[in-house]
Amino acid sequence: MSTPEEEKPVKKKRVRQNYVDNKAFLAAMIEFRESVIHAKENGLPRPVVPMYIASCIMKIATHLAHKPNFMNYSFREEMVSDGIENCLQYIDNFNPEKSKNPFAYFTQIVYYAFLRRIQKEKKHLYTKYKLTEHVNIFEQTSEVQEQDMHEPKNYDDSIKQSEWSQEYMNEFITNFEEHKRKKRVKRKTGVDQFIEDKKEWRLL
Repeated sequence: MSTPEEEKPVKKKRVRQNYVDNKAFLAAMIEFRESVIHAKENGLPRPVVPMYIASCIMKIATHLAHKPNFMNYSFREEMVSDGIENCLQYIDNFNPEKSKNPFAYFTQIVYYAFLRRIQKEKKHLYTKYKLTEHVNIFEQTSEVQEQDMHEPKNYDDSIKQSEWSQEYMNEFITNFEEHKRKKRVKRKTGVDQFIEDKKEWRLL
């Protein structure tokens, strides 16, 4: 008679399949690198990036864009394009003698391309919001002056409609400027910090 332990079904481990085969990717990169070196040494035209390598890079960029920390950005397509462009730009820097992991190499390039695009879009949005802020102030001032000159108007409805967007804009501007301030503080190291310390010593 079999025991309960013997009757218990054995769970099969799920084998995780990577969307990019790193070994095949490495082999393709080695072959491509050798063809580039050969062309350069013999004065031949530069070889075109093989379709397999291009598809691997595209998969890496597209897959990373669907990660939770990137998937909600409205400019995700631009992020993917930047990532692919940067990978092709720095493809010759991959050295199989130093690394056997092209997947990690290109993932890192795509990741930092995404961060640069996010920062660029935030800067653009900040400029847009600051301009809107100044325009709103000007319009409100003009409306008050017009109200004094003519009959009184009720602006409650327009204020309620723009209340959420105005609040979001103000919060975004504050956060962006605070981030910039912190970056400036971080850069104050080395000689700058030494000069400041020296000033403090003189005051003691």
